[in-house]
Amino acid sequence: MTDGNDKLMEMLRRTGLRIAGDWRTEEVVPPRAAWRLVVAREARPTVSVRADRADLVTELNAQWRRLGTESGLFGGDGVFLIDVAGNWTGCAPRPWTRVQLTEQWDLAGVLGERPGQPEFITLSLDGDTLLGVTTEEDEVWLIVMDHLRERQEAAARAAAHESPRKQAAAWTSLFQGPESSERVREMWAHGLALNPAAPDGLRTRLLGVSHFLLWRRQPAAVVEAAIVHPDGKVRQLLAEAQPGLTAEQRTRLILGERESRHRWILTMLAADQRAELTDAAYEQLAADPSARVREETTRLRGLPVRILTAMAGDDVPSVRASACQRAWPHLDGPARRKLLSDPSGKVRIEALLRYHREHPMPRSVFDTEEVRKRAVESCRLERGLAEHLVRHGEPAQRSSLAGNPHLDPDLVGLLAQDPDKNVRFVVATRADITEEQRAGIPIDFDPRGHYYPLDWVMALHEDPCAMRRLAASSHPLIRRSVARARHLPAVVVERLAHDDDRVVQLFLAESCDDAPADMLLRVWQWWTGSLSTPDRPHGHPNFPRHNLLRYANDPNARMRQLALDDPESTPELVETFSRDTNEEVRHRAASDPRLSPASAVRLLDDPHERVRYAAALHPKLPGWVMIRLLRDADTAQNAARNPALPVPVMEQMLQRIQHPAPVTSGL
Repeated sequence: MTDGNDKLMEMLRRTGLRIAGDWRTEEVVPPRAAWRLVVAREARPTVSVRADRADLVTELNAQWRRLGTESGLFGGDGVFLIDVAGNWTGCAPRPWTRVQLTEQWDLAGVLGERPGQPEFITLSLDGDTLLGVTTEEDEVWLIVMDHLRERQEAAARAAAHESPRKQAAAWTSLFQGPESSERVREMWAHGLALNPAAPDGLRTRLLGVSHFLLWRRQPAAVVEAAIVHPDGKVRQLLAEAQPGLTAEQRTRLILGERESRHRWILTMLAADQRAELTDAAYEQLAADPSARVREETTRLRGLPVRILTAMAGDDVPSVRASACQRAWPHLDGPARRKLLSDPSGKVRIEALLRYHREHPMPRSVFDTEEVRKRAVESCRLERGLAEHLVRHGEPAQRSSLAGNPHLDPDLVGLLAQDPDKNVRFVVATRADITEEQRAGIPIDFDPRGHYYPLDWVMALHEDPCAMRRLAASSHPLIRRSVARARHLPAVVVERLAHDDDRVVQLFLAESCDDAPADMLLRVWQWWTGSLSTPDRPHGHPNFPRHNLLRYANDPNARMRQLALDDPESTPELVETFSRDTNEEVRHRAASDPRLSPASAVRLLDDPHERVRYAAALHPKLPGWVMIRLLRDADTAQNAARNPALPVPVMEQMLQRIQHPAPVTSGL
């Protein structure tokens, strides 16, 4: 994209234009919609110039300048918007470019395949006057269109009036004429995969056609079809992406794989996702012929202790090493000694690390075995060794040691005053210090930084007393971790809902079902939702749903749009919001089922992409408009997601996706 921008900038500079602003979305009709007006079948030239003129470039430049001046294109400071034909790369068309004429300029000689064959459009800053230049067979057309907004409104109203007969004809026309391009058919597949109205049978046939399908929760029939699908990539994607797989479904998926490599990948995914399997699966995978499968099996959540301890004696060292860490607490003395003297150095290291969680590690072991990094983090160390590392270790070692749960309290105190801020930060998050000690540790905390919740705090979520104590902690990360609880005592909720760290409030809104309505409204004003919880705070059960009409004229656009959630809001308010100056409010209106067909059509040409996408999903779009969207590679995917798409049309689209008509040469 950067290379494309650079080339465009260089082209515009060669025309004698000065770039008059940064890349941004102008609050006017988008370039694609403007081009559609210029190249429409009914478009007629304001001025036409024969292509065989000797002074063609000079004449075209003069006519463009004259028409632009007479129509008021340039405004008071001579700044206008321009877009060049072919200025679309990939799936993200560029916005308009703000430019200004310099003393020497030449648009007709530069903006086209060759001098005298220009292809560009220009627009006034207010978006109401368009001047397009296109090359026809033996002429160059200059087309002036004024009152663009009125034209848009009129065209949208005209398109909205569609009889059932005309709509039926529209759907029939989709499959007439030239075959849709491969790119368009690909977009159809992705859109149908995301269409909530697609029937189970159609979704099943989309398996292996669009990878988007399995990233959303699918009905049981589709999951069952994916489990036995002949394409291994489909089965793997099911395990990787499909939420809510049951233990029985995942078991059949893994055990149904004949190739050991596939079983290994699926078992690894199950372990990474902390998914549970059936008892039969644990038994079978623990005895799998593939050592890689058995190694991943040792990591499975819910693996019975009797199987885990047996795997610590596996014939393959890598399996024994993997089983050692989790099996160690359940092994008897002889089994532990056997691992400590194992022929494999990898197994001995794992055994030593577990042994020295209970018995202090001497410097001789620390220095000779390849255990240093992990030992500093998790092992009991002999007093002299630990004290030496606290006083003389490298900063990275001291930082790891600061989280070691076996460190003596006085050494923890020394690290709490360490000159390295990272070391002090780790100490301040330890579970075994008092809140008074924690408050006395000087730390640097960047509220904009990304921090993971503390595991030890998360483990205490069901302990009301611990939550009350930790909610008052001086450390923001501890309070953030408390806020991740599903339920909290009322006094804790009240405290966290007014926390000075607004991320605490955000986490409370995302995770805690007890979050109060007033706080949810505050968070709503600055947070639009994350990938993990896209519907919060707006989708929270405590989010206000009544008495929201009072925000209809609120200067804050995020509050203003909430008025449409009120049960007493009207279709008239939806129409008003569809013309709001703020894109987010228009996006909310575009997503409202009460929006009129005419406004849905009009918003398809909104300046902002997200509004156009929402409009393309509106169930009231007329058939002929939907056909235009389905035939365009840039809009086909969203149009195919529209839930109002008739099922017979979906079926025909899938037929074309899977069996495109053969291309004929015409000879």
